[in-house]
Amino acid sequence: MKTTKKILIPVFALLLSVNLYAQKPNKEKVKALKVAHITEQLDLTAKEAQAFWPVYNTNEEANDKLRDNSGLKRLENFDNVTEAEAKAYLDKIVTMELSRQQLQKEYFTKLSDILSSKKILKLMYAEKTFRHKMIQEFKERHRGEKSKK
Repeated sequence: MKTTKKILIPVFALLLSVNLYAQKPNKEKVKALKVAHITEQLDLTAKEAQAFWPVYNTNEEANDKLRDNSGLKRLENFDNVTEAEAKAYLDKIVTMELSRQQLQKEYFTKLSDILSSKKILKLMYAEKTFRHKMIQEFKERHRGEKSKK
């Protein structure tokens, strides 16, 4: 069973990558790739996976909601911002970061009941390598679009 799992997961991830590369990415496809990548990297037992994914998904939703509700819009022209507006913007950033850190603390506390510390570190690394893979793929795709012009 373990050998089959080790073969099927990379094949599944490869097929999803090819499909993602052929079309413009959307959130569902990226999420599916991320799930496959994390699953492959963590090698979760069935019991761990059953407890892990609901906690993981809840944390992802909470982080998305925090970003969406932060009220932060990108500042592009700093010369036209008043000192009061800059201070208010910085205060929002600090508030959001404190909320994000609190979410992270609660998340790691819940994860420690499910996974070993070593697997939690593997999870953090898997998320980092996934982001890196997506950035690299975006850069390669963007390079290809530039050469077509």
